[in-house]
Amino acid sequence: MSIRIVIADDESITRMDLREILEMQGYEVVGEAGDGIDAVELCESLHPDIAILDIKMPVMDGLTAARVIHERNAQIGIVMLTAFNDRQFVEKAGDFGVVGYLVKPVSSASLTPVIEIAARRNSEMNELRKELAQQKQKLEDRKIIDRAKGILMGQNQMSEEKAYEYLRSVSMNKRKTIREVAQMIIDTDRMMNG
Repeated sequence: MSIRIVIADDESITRMDLREILEMQGYEVVGEAGDGIDAVELCESLHPDIAILDIKMPVMDGLTAARVIHERNAQIGIVMLTAFNDRQFVEKAGDFGVVGYLVKPVSSASLTPVIEIAARRNSEMNELRKELAQQKQKLEDRKIIDRAKGILMGQNQMSEEKAYEYLRSVSMNKRKTIREVAQMIIDTDRMMNG
């Protein structure tokens, strides 16, 4: 699967050059924007893997667009493009989820490695986000199950082990997850004891 890219630069010649280099390297350019607002909208509608954003653009600059894109969809890797090699921009860009940085003029030799590294880093970050979300879900499930066990233990004078066995048994018999059964017990207890 090829890497899908949105290019945002107010100079159409730069966009055309970038598109040509990227497509020659086998990347798929799915959209182009001339300002940050259009870049944000394209990223929301097209869900590219990478967005290449020029820092200096009218209406909304690239750093602001990077921040908005990152806040709305952290799964998009952002590569900043600029005519300036300014440390201040680099530091700010890092705060906005930027995974690569290019100084104009851009050549194939400089663009390709940045895109590859950005795609790899972004993929790794997305895996970490997915793992974190799974861990959060497991923790939430554990809290609900523990709460339901506590209710069962209090109402039926059960040990923790017996309460868990009961949850598992109902889960299997009703073909529901243990969390679903636990949530039903919590909801029932809440209705009965208001």
